[in-house]
Amino acid sequence: MKRTIFETEHDLFRASVQQFLEVEILPFHEEWAAAGKVDKEMFRKAGRVGLLGMSIPEEFGGGGVDDFRYNAVIDEVFTGSTAGSSGMCITLHNDICVPYFLTYCTPEQKQRWVPGLANGDLMTAIAMTEPGTGSDLAGIATSARREGDHYVVNGSKTFITNGINADLVIVVVRTGEDPHGGLTLLVVEDAMDGFERGRNLDKMGLHAQDTAELFFNDVEVPVTNRLGDEGMGFFQLMANLPQERLSIAIGAVAGAEAALEMTIDYAKERKAFGRPIGRFQHNRFVLAEAKTEVDIARVFVDRLLEAHVAGELTIEQAAEAKWWTTEMLRRVVDVGVQMHGGYGYMMEYPIAQAYLDARVSTIYGGTTEIMKEIIGRAMGV
Repeated sequence: MKRTIFETEHDLFRASVQQFLEVEILPFHEEWAAAGKVDKEMFRKAGRVGLLGMSIPEEFGGGGVDDFRYNAVIDEVFTGSTAGSSGMCITLHNDICVPYFLTYCTPEQKQRWVPGLANGDLMTAIAMTEPGTGSDLAGIATSARREGDHYVVNGSKTFITNGINADLVIVVVRTGEDPHGGLTLLVVEDAMDGFERGRNLDKMGLHAQDTAELFFNDVEVPVTNRLGDEGMGFFQLMANLPQERLSIAIGAVAGAEAALEMTIDYAKERKAFGRPIGRFQHNRFVLAEAKTEVDIARVFVDRLLEAHVAGELTIEQAAEAKWWTTEMLRRVVDVGVQMHGGYGYMMEYPIAQAYLDARVSTIYGGTTEIMKEIIGRAMGV
């Protein structure tokens, strides 16, 4: 199906992203997966070639183009690759973290941080989830007590993407008792006393992406490291979550397309009872169903991408895309494993890794159940 969302400049950008993937990521992916994190030099190189902060103004070294379609190109190229988890540090930085800095930084903060966000000197993470609090942001307990010109932060976070490698961490803290109005965003820097990184968590999939526990023990964070006003954290998060969920949906569709393609190729080559397994009616029907779902998802997500570029994407639409595309991805990769037979269970086959990597997509960025709650409430039920 012909896509109309992208223009010539996006296609040229896609070619450069693909080249970066092939030269700077693919040859090292297995090494990074074994180590549980990428080499940060790759991230720095991404900054030097213009793959970071395309929306960052040129005065700070960014691309100066506020067009999320460039982010979508990176999401699609990386997520559609067998080395997708090695590129997640870039997509999280671009799609989720950078917008907080561009929207809520003071002029002084922009001068201090934004050039590093563009050139790769500063890798970012955002710390919301806590051991006892997942999708329920109102339950966040990590505290920040104001003492003069700084906050004293105590608490812990978990499942933090880029948690090991990040130079700057946007930490959601509680500065007041109100479930929503009591949250604030603080930027914790790598070398601050009392800030400790726990273990790099041993995940089922996405092995090259570092995911960490973070601990804050009387960490003194200057008031000048606060993003926006005190007590506005919940509302800042709500404003940025639609883009995060659209980003996940874009990646889910690209991942499903890649899984379907490798399954079709296998079905054409693998023979059983004297003919390719794709020639059996049941298998053709299963592949036809998967192809239809992927095509439907592609059209829907492209339309939401168009809406987001126009500033019209709603919280509910992003929630619809996030839950449905990630559940669709799970179905498609499961079809792929089944059609590969015993080989689908072998890690030497990319479909096996795709199966493991896909599982978490229905959880991070808000679980499927929470997405349905958001949609249901918007319907007045």
